[in-house]
Amino acid sequence: IVEQPINFKSEEDQQQLAKYNADIMVVVAYGLLLPEVILNAPRLGCINVHGSILPKWRGAAPIQRSLEAGDERTGVTIMQMDKGLDTGDMILTAECEVENTDTSASLYDKLANLGPTALVDTLTIMAEPNYQASAHNTVQDNALATYAHKLDKTEAELNWQLSANELHRKVRAYIPWPVSQFTFAESESKQYRLRIWQASVQEYQGNANPGTILKADKEGIEIATTDGSLRLEVIQLPGKKALAV
Repeated sequence: IVEQPINFKSEEDQQQLAKYNADIMVVVAYGLLLPEVILNAPRLGCINVHGSILPKWRGAAPIQRSLEAGDERTGVTIMQMDKGLDTGDMILTAECEVENTDTSASLYDKLANLGPTALVDTLTIMAEPNYQASAHNTVQDNALATYAHKLDKTEAELNWQLSANELHRKVRAYIPWPVSQFTFAESESKQYRLRIWQASVQEYQGNANPGTILKADKEGIEIATTDGSLRLEVIQLPGKKALAV
């Protein structure tokens, strides 16, 4: 049975859930905190599939923040939900490597492949006659917790005062939304908003000001940063499709 109420605060929604007399409730990508009356309704409570290895990246945008931070590994956590935001005890985790070419879109697909197997394994564990949450589950270490703030489209503006590595991570993290971008001035009267769909870090040890275009050729547009340079390889002009440079 699949339910997606607006917020589970109405008595009608709560009564509907109680009628199921459920053993367990699985929550995936719901985006809202559940009231305690809902958390306690199923016999085994509510479990959640979260897109990070908790307690790292609690919150709304764990995939994007993991990429932005340069994490080398991430994964999914199946946790027993409590009244906090992604603070419940961990039942099971499954990890994967973060490649240097991963975007939020590709990393989402990786985690989407991990999640179902991890969920089935968790349900199998919880169905065992001798399962006891207090003995099996792992309490999160709050001292190690980080928060994955919800993305804001204003974050997409590229700041050339950052290093090439930092900018590259942001480009990857913001695909498919909000997509990294900046204003390219061909002249005082001709300016374009360019969206960046693919880029790579290049070694550059010169002293050009950050934001300076170093060269433009069939391999891309290379722009100076405070540390190294960023080569733009797939860009999108306003109203156009994304194209290789």
